[in-house]
Amino acid sequence: MSEFIVDKVEEFAEALLPPMGLELVEVQFRREGHGWVLRLYIDREEGGISLDHCTEVSREVNRFLDVENLIDHAFHLEVSSPGLERSLRSLADFQRFQGEKARVRLRESLDGQKMFIGTIGQVTEEAICLDIEDGGSVQFPFDLISKARLSL
Repeated sequence: MSEFIVDKVEEFAEALLPPMGLELVEVQFRREGHGWVLRLYIDREEGGISLDHCTEVSREVNRFLDVENLIDHAFHLEVSSPGLERSLRSLADFQRFQGEKARVRLRESLDGQKMFIGTIGQVTEEAICLDIEDGGSVQFPFDLISKARLSL
């Protein structure tokens, strides 16, 4: 059920945000210590996210949820910036943050390793190159990534 809710909220947010100059980074819906939380991470290419952006998106998502009646129990809605260590969820994210430091976990081992930290190098449809801190580099297809995020 929570996957269905995430899918519906993502669909709504992906239509809502671009005209506002914003992009959807991630939607989460999960049970935490204080109850259920629906969390949206939003971003903007230039200038970052303000409290006004979060408030406006929160108001619109609340209206959508009221009309669609998707969640039949108590929950908290949070809208925020993805922060400095934002997740990289698409090939476009890797292209946008080329030259930035990232932490990438792969689904399968590559050269006996699943976790790599380095600077995002060349990004193509076929492969992403990560320039590792020890001076080497590693290439892998996007679909081999389990989880990736920018790193400080």
